[in-house]
Amino acid sequence: MKILITGICGFVGSTLATAWLQQDPGVTILGLDNFIRPGSEYNRDRLRRLGIKLYHGDIRMWSDFEALPDVDWVIDAAANPSVLAGIDGDTSSRQLVEHNLIGTLNILEYCKRHRAGLVLLSTSRVYSIAELARLAVELVDDAFRPAPGQTLPTGLGASGVNESFSTASPISLYGSTKLASEIMALEYGETCGFPVWINRCGVLAGAGQFGRADQGIFSYWINAWLRKLPLTYIGFGGAGHQVRDCLHPRDMLVLIRKQVASGSTTQNRIFNLGGGADNAMSLSILSAWCRERFGEHRVGMQLNDRRFDIPWLVMDSTLAGEVWGWRPETSIYGVLEEIALHAEQNPDWLELSGLA
Repeated sequence: MKILITGICGFVGSTLATAWLQQDPGVTILGLDNFIRPGSEYNRDRLRRLGIKLYHGDIRMWSDFEALPDVDWVIDAAANPSVLAGIDGDTSSRQLVEHNLIGTLNILEYCKRHRAGLVLLSTSRVYSIAELARLAVELVDDAFRPAPGQTLPTGLGASGVNESFSTASPISLYGSTKLASEIMALEYGETCGFPVWINRCGVLAGAGQFGRADQGIFSYWINAWLRKLPLTYIGFGGAGHQVRDCLHPRDMLVLIRKQVASGSTTQNRIFNLGGGADNAMSLSILSAWCRERFGEHRVGMQLNDRRFDIPWLVMDSTLAGEVWGWRPETSIYGVLEEIALHAEQNPDWLELSGLA
C-alpha cells in the first residue's frame, strides 16, 4: 500500500510516518511538505534516513500536486493548527484560509484524479465556542469541570463532548476553515466515489512537538518550565484552572490503519479522537507536575480572558471505541514524561522549533 502524508515534517505527520513504518515495514510512505515551519528540517533529515521519499511542495499550489505519483490513501496532516491564526498578528486571515481550505481543495482534487482515499485530520475546535463558554463550571482540585445540576447541551455528557455537539458559529476562523474542509471532503467523496474519513483531534502532544504555546500547550509549558522562561496563566481568574485532554498522535495510528484497511466508509464517517476525561488536566495541575519534576518556577497571571478561549474542553471518543474498538493507549503522565525527557535531551528545542 502506498500512502501520501501531507505536512509530513510537522509533529503529527512525522510521528505518524515513523510509527507506521515501525508497525508495517512493507508500507510505502511518501511525504509532501513546504518546510516553512521551524523544526521541519530536523524531521526532514530524520524521515529521509528512514527511506521516506519527500516532495517539497505547498498544498496551496495545485501545480505542486501535478508531479506527485499516484497513491492509495492520503493522510492530511497539513494545516495551520492555531485557534489564534488570522487574529494574532503573525498570520493573516487570508493565509489561514489558503492553508486550511484551499489546501484541502487541492488535496481532494488529487484524490479525485488518483482515486485515492482520504483521512482528514480535523479538530475539536469545530465545536461551538458559545455553547462551551456558556457551560457552568465548578472548581475541584485545581481544575474546572462542568457543574452538576445544569441542563447540558446536546452532545455533552460525563465523558465530554461528542460528535453531536453544536458546530454553530462562533468557532473561530481556524475552526471554520476546518469545518468547511470537513463538509467539502464529504461531498467530494460522495460525488467522486472515493472513501473519506474525518478524525476530529483534541489537543495532541508528545516528544518533538514544535515550540509554540498556541499549537502544543503541554509541550511548550514543560519546555519553558525546564528553561525557566516566562509563563502566564491567561484568563478565567488567572489561576490556570482551565482544562484540556491530550492525546499522543502515535495512538491515532491504530485507528487510521483500520480506516485505511477498510477500503470504504460506513454510515459514521466523523470521529472524535481525544485523550478523554482520564487524560485531562488543568494548567495548574500541569504546573504542579513540572514543579515536582524540575523544581520551582514562578508563573505570572493575566486576568483578562483571551478571545476564543474556553474553561473546559474534553473529547468524548466513545463512538470511535464502538465502531473501531479504539481507545488511547498512552496516559497523560506518559505523554508528559516523554516530553520532559526530550526537553532535557534537546536544550535548544524551543529556539529550534519556533520560539520567537
